[in-house]
Amino acid sequence: MDGQPTQTPLSIDINRITAMIPHRYPFLLVDRLIDVIPGESAVGIKNVTANEPHFQGHFPDRPVMPGVLIVEAMAQTAAVIVVAWLGKEAEGKLVYFMTIENARFRKPVVPGDQLRLYCRKERQRANVWKFSGEARVGDTVVAEAVYTAMIMDS
Repeated sequence: MDGQPTQTPLSIDINRITAMIPHRYPFLLVDRLIDVIPGESAVGIKNVTANEPHFQGHFPDRPVMPGVLIVEAMAQTAAVIVVAWLGKEAEGKLVYFMTIENARFRKPVVPGDQLRLYCRKERQRANVWKFSGEARVGDTVVAEAVYTAMIMDS
């Protein structure tokens, strides 16, 4: 980041998130973003609760957040980063996965955990964005992935 102006990181609450991306319960998987640098990076926060519908079947006696939902939470964090950069005209647009690479799931995520989703833009060309993401509970990395998505008109 040498030679680039520094920005004061933003925080984005759930009300602003729902204005920015079209996801809704039960598929909205991020509660807040902190340390947001629009178009570059952010940390998404997902408070994992026992009331989430996927825990009824995954698994009833030992609830574990599905890895694909952790990657989806990373992607939703990235979508907010993109919309924060593009501005109001991008609000509500759909973001479609194109690739998911190098996904690794290292530890289970369970009710009561606070998932922190560290997402950083790797590159962007036109309406295609590539991000790297790392999910942590406390200081422990629980998942990671590199993913590419395309932002489209809804």
